[in-house]
Amino acid sequence: MIPTLQARAGGQAFVVYGDSCSGIADAANAANLRQVNAAIEDLEHKPDFICFLGDEIMGLADERADLLRQWRRFFDGEMAWLKRAGIPLYHCTGNHTVYDAASATVFRQVMAHLPLQDSGGLSYWVRRGPLLLVFVDTLDLKSGGEGALDIDWLERTLHEQADARHKLVFGHHPVWPVNGYSGEYQRQIERETGRRFWAVLRRQGVIAYFCSHILAFDVQAHAGVLQICTAGAGADQRMPPGAEYLHFVQAALDEAGFRYQAIDEQGAMREWLCWPWRLPPSESWARFERTSAAELPRDCLQMPERALLIVWEMRLRLPEDAGKTPSMLLSAAAENGALPGVWLGLAGVDRRLTVLLSPQANRSPHRWLGPALPRGRTVRLQFALHSGMGPGGLLWRWNDDAPWSSMLGASAWGPERLAWRGDWRIGALAEEVRWRHRVFAHGDWL
Repeated sequence: MIPTLQARAGGQAFVVYGDSCSGIADAANAANLRQVNAAIEDLEHKPDFICFLGDEIMGLADERADLLRQWRRFFDGEMAWLKRAGIPLYHCTGNHTVYDAASATVFRQVMAHLPLQDSGGLSYWVRRGPLLLVFVDTLDLKSGGEGALDIDWLERTLHEQADARHKLVFGHHPVWPVNGYSGEYQRQIERETGRRFWAVLRRQGVIAYFCSHILAFDVQAHAGVLQICTAGAGADQRMPPGAEYLHFVQAALDEAGFRYQAIDEQGAMREWLCWPWRLPPSESWARFERTSAAELPRDCLQMPERALLIVWEMRLRLPEDAGKTPSMLLSAAAENGALPGVWLGLAGVDRRLTVLLSPQANRSPHRWLGPALPRGRTVRLQFALHSGMGPGGLLWRWNDDAPWSSMLGASAWGPERLAWRGDWRIGALAEEVRWRHRVFAHGDWL
């Protein structure tokens, strides 16, 4: 049996996955989905509900009969176990299933058990006690099709359900690029719509947005709201190949917070997170010196059962004329003349907060970008590394009261690849640096 995250009293535990592109007999995708479903069936505790984030079937067929045949195979064959288990299953639209008016009609027909009529379209919401689940159609035909959605309906729904203690939103397309795969409409929600969408999530207190479409597992935080991409239910083209894996996400949400674990088709836990973090006030953090980090073990970022969070707060003196060359704030000294494993500084004409990671000698560093910093001022800034968040595990915020946001990059990996070094350099612009570190153990919250 696979150990399961359990919600405390008043909470709920659930499963989320997406993108199987199944429904065709003897296809590789169908076999993959069967493996993932077998792992879900092997969970120690049955989930309260399951959410499927779209692209259940290969779809993209011109004939209505072909679509219906694939949907029947999906529900009566590959998902028959779920009917026997009696677990509620919720769905989102996907680009393989809703791509024109005819396929939208078929989707409505096969999803007659869902409250689709609530929106007049293919978005809907479900209340499960204090938990609100909102399912948005990111292929809304009346708003423009793929990569578009009805923002007004979403905000109205969240406002009308404001008494919900916990709020989660589910859709097919990401808002933020995943593993460097970007492109408005086809790979992400259109940029301006995405900006408005995220502002609504933050304003209405949504904890996380679950999406799929990019065949990967990925988590990022933006303005304190998580984007969790889980598209490992069976489609056979990983993004990028070799770096991603078949999986589902098992999660729990209660008054203590939100927790998840990504579990592969063999039943192995691969990635996990508890959110939000709880840290003491930064004024109590220790002063960071050149060799302060030497107290951490050298392999501290590469432990699957433990996740290390390291947070720095810096008081930065930013001159009016900072010049055009990059300015280092913090960097980890490397061995044998290699590039620093971590370089944090300001770069570019707009002096953007920039991180370079170089986990491997003789390879170009990977770059993450944060905000542009003002000139001619003294500012405080916090920067964090979290070894359990992959490429989303490089984060920043202004102060203790501000929400965390992941920096933007194009990598499929993050701090977990670093070999930790204890010897650091502190740049001239950093007048004061404090730090705090915390180890999260996976078993502590099972």
